[in-house]
Amino acid sequence: MKRIIMGLLVLALVALLIVLPIAIGDASFTSIGVYILLFTGAAVAWNMFSGYTGYISLGQATYYGVGAYALALICRTYDVPGGIGPFLLLPFCGIIAALFAVPLGWIALRTKRYAFVVITIAIFFIMQLLAFNLPLITGGSRGVLMPTPDWGPDIFDLPFYYVALVIFLLASIVSWRVRRSKFGLDLLAIRDDEARARSLGVPVGRYKLLAYVLSAFFIGMVGAVVVYYAGIVTPAFAFNPSFDVNMAVIAFLGGVGTVLGPIVGGFLLEPLQQYLNLQFSAIAAGFEILLFGGLLLLIILLLPDGIVPSLQRWWVRWMVVRKQRGSNVSTGGKKRPDDTLLVESGKGGET
Repeated sequence: MKRIIMGLLVLALVALLIVLPIAIGDASFTSIGVYILLFTGAAVAWNMFSGYTGYISLGQATYYGVGAYALALICRTYDVPGGIGPFLLLPFCGIIAALFAVPLGWIALRTKRYAFVVITIAIFFIMQLLAFNLPLITGGSRGVLMPTPDWGPDIFDLPFYYVALVIFLLASIVSWRVRRSKFGLDLLAIRDDEARARSLGVPVGRYKLLAYVLSAFFIGMVGAVVVYYAGIVTPAFAFNPSFDVNMAVIAFLGGVGTVLGPIVGGFLLEPLQQYLNLQFSAIAAGFEILLFGGLLLLIILLLPDGIVPSLQRWWVRWMVVRKQRGSNVSTGGKKRPDDTLLVESGKGGET
């Protein structure tokens, strides 16, 4: 029964996301929706590696940029016109990003967790410098223009919205499947105790690299959609260090290592960020970032484990207390010997 209810809720949410831009009919709302879905999907992909393995990557923007330039260079080289054509190339952009992730991930993952963070940052800045210093390929600081979509301005945002929705749903389904598979359990074992997982026969190196490449695939597609939507790709735009910070903050806010955490974090964080940018960016440069950071600090202080794990823990405690009260009523208000144990069992409950 619980699975049926959850399935119906998911279907209702998907249906709402499908009809919402048409029902509202506001281009600004649809534009914000494009970025919410894209960056939430990217956070889900980031969580598939960093959340499940415990290896925090601050260089996944590398594959965001690779996917962006892959689409731009393919369109320029083969003179791909604007329209549906660039959308059909998105899987190839993801594959190219994944191919880049194989050697780069193999190098980075030979280090331990803290050194891994530094290596991923170094790889990111190397790729950014290459984009700036290879003007014959990347156009240098001038960048590469993307083809202009051939549909009218009245529906300009809608195709991007639905493509973003497809990427978000695919990333979420894959994350859910990974989390419930033996592969996902092995990734969680690596996160909890890598040495013990290796001693139990888990192919640690191979599984970490596979999760890293899978994450890069989806992030590469996100980067390609964003630059097609923006109309131009430059090194500073494609290789943006704030991208990784946003992905990490979204995942940690919702609950890193959970399936729903990045989704909840993205749906809460991205609209808030867009609102603060629109309302407070004109007051002073960086004021909206300061306000945004203060709100995040408050949330982290109140929910240090993230929203989803905290809600799960509170739900377990509430169910334990409810069960205890029901048992007290059935026994005429007398405490049973195991009541204290029942309450204590809910203190650390988390699903």
